[in-house]
Amino acid sequence: MRKICVVTGTRAEYGLLSRLMRMIKESDMTQLQVVATNMHFSPKYGNTYKEIEADGFTIDKRVPIIDEEAPNDGHSTVLEMSRALSGFADAYRDLKPDMVVVLGDRYEILAAAAAALIMRIPIAHISGGDVTEGAFDDAIRHSITKMSQLHFPSTEEYRKRVIQLGEQPDRVFNVGSLGVENIKRIPLMSKQEIEREIDFKIDDKTILVTYHPVTLGGKTAKEDIDDFIAALQEKKDLRVIFTMPNSDTGSQFIVDAINKFIADNAHRAKAYKSLGVKRYLSVMRQVAAVVGNSSSGLVEVPSFGIPTLNIGDRQKGRLAATSVYNCGPDKNAVLKGLDVVMSESCRLEAKRTHNPYEKENTAEEIFKVISTYPLEELNQKHFYDINQ
Repeated sequence: MRKICVVTGTRAEYGLLSRLMRMIKESDMTQLQVVATNMHFSPKYGNTYKEIEADGFTIDKRVPIIDEEAPNDGHSTVLEMSRALSGFADAYRDLKPDMVVVLGDRYEILAAAAAALIMRIPIAHISGGDVTEGAFDDAIRHSITKMSQLHFPSTEEYRKRVIQLGEQPDRVFNVGSLGVENIKRIPLMSKQEIEREIDFKIDDKTILVTYHPVTLGGKTAKEDIDDFIAALQEKKDLRVIFTMPNSDTGSQFIVDAINKFIADNAHRAKAYKSLGVKRYLSVMRQVAAVVGNSSSGLVEVPSFGIPTLNIGDRQKGRLAATSVYNCGPDKNAVLKGLDVVMSESCRLEAKRTHNPYEKENTAEEIFKVISTYPLEELNQKHFYDINQ
């Protein structure tokens, strides 16, 4: 039986991986191993390891890396990476997986991939080939690609980019987005159910906001969030549902700004550390627009037929549907952007847009490869020159 170890460090990533994890767990050909880390064990981010266990999964190894008392800066992030590298080495030594599955581009996932590389464990990487010029996640993502043996990008353009990085074409599979597949597969709550669940009224002036730090660029996270909050202060007719940012460098400035906004606007705003995948998608289906700089605004939201306001450079370079409106991070640009995405013309465009990340049977296609691909063929990699 093939032992497949899935690594997860955030609520969003777990939501994307959970269906694939279920397939691995329920198959007679594979044994699921789960290694959880980073935000999953932080009270500040909702102790989301509980969501994993509530879904019936066993966390085989825990790799806690966050120092709750440390400053939210680059030095602390690097120390977290060092703790992660050590923790993953111990986890892999004990679990002895045949393959490690990772998703995306976060710093703790870089540590998970580096440990697997050195310990000669094949890596299957989901969501490679994207470009996000406004964050150091971009370099991390491409680095993980070079450490991995099997690749599952979400569009054909991203597949070509992974091959351009020197990966063998027959190991690169365009499978679409797990997040878009979740929208089709997960039975979502009705408007009344989700309003009762989150204790918040959703109307045609309600927006869903997720705002993360831009880790590359000329402005600080504090400057960005202050401009954004100033714009929301002027738009007094909007009701706002916040999901809190990930544990990126500078995220505490965003958390503090959101909490202050809610204290001043409790009648029209509420924040959640983690909604969980079902509640998050259920809220998304009911709101008028999604606002911020999260990848979900570009990847999942278009499949609901609602507009996205994508702010700043964090997602710059990523493919986007015509329902996504891009604006700068300054207050005036955000105000204009809010007017656009709340307009009737933008809502009509969103209803007829095509989502470039949509593809059938995403999780099934990934599982088919990771459960059957000959492991002995993954011992070495050969650089693929695109002029071949």
